[in-house]
Amino acid sequence: MVGPRIITIANQKGGVGKTTTAINLATALAAIGEKVLVMDIDPQGNASTGLGIGREERESSSYDVLAGSSTVTGAAVATAVPNLSVVPSTMDLLGIEMEISGSSDRVLRLKNALAAEAVGRAFDYVLIDCPPSLNLLTLNAMAAAESVLVPLQCEFFALEGLSQLLETINQVRDSINPGLKIQGIVLTMFDGRNNLARQVVDDVRSFMGAAVYQTVIPRNVRISEAPSHGKPAILYDLKCAGSQAYLQLASEVIRRERTSKAA
Repeated sequence: MVGPRIITIANQKGGVGKTTTAINLATALAAIGEKVLVMDIDPQGNASTGLGIGREERESSSYDVLAGSSTVTGAAVATAVPNLSVVPSTMDLLGIEMEISGSSDRVLRLKNALAAEAVGRAFDYVLIDCPPSLNLLTLNAMAAAESVLVPLQCEFFALEGLSQLLETINQVRDSINPGLKIQGIVLTMFDGRNNLARQVVDDVRSFMGAAVYQTVIPRNVRISEAPSHGKPAILYDLKCAGSQAYLQLASEVIRRERTSKAA
């Protein structure tokens, strides 16, 4: 049986739009008929909150999945978006590294959990939202995924952080997951009035070539407001520039996945 397409959304820098991308890309994929699961493995739990899952609704979480006390489908919670579920995060995740650090399968916990047959039946896509660091949780996500999607803020130090992340992806490919690919790099928080932002776009495209998505996510106040309402921006304001950009990004992601599958 063919399993779901598993994409890790990662960047060791905080504040680059990683969780926003996970939430809105998942919503856009669900809106066009894909069955989508967001795995929230960031102890802050912002993806869970942004998809409207309150703390009191998180009876099972990604901590339980990694600890082996719950299956992925058993921990998944349906969101208000049709076709979209989330395995929520709790602060318990802060202790998981210490708990599993002595286990021989410590880097493969998430991969093994997602390999369960029921996950493939239930979902077409799994998007893993990582913490803003290159820790054991992020390594689990990269070990489990077929590809990594990298949100990159249009700011001065963008390329410096990207180099470190690419090095980690190469190390994971060499040691744990030889099939791991870069799904793409999405430029976020773009302000067209800012010369520096335009220069960053040019530099990243020059450095990474076709790996960079054509879609650029603009800096947009409606995207910033949406999480406080427990909604993805696409649900909060479909017509805003940010929502439209994420719908375009979803189309690009699907095209790349189909091309990858056909290759």
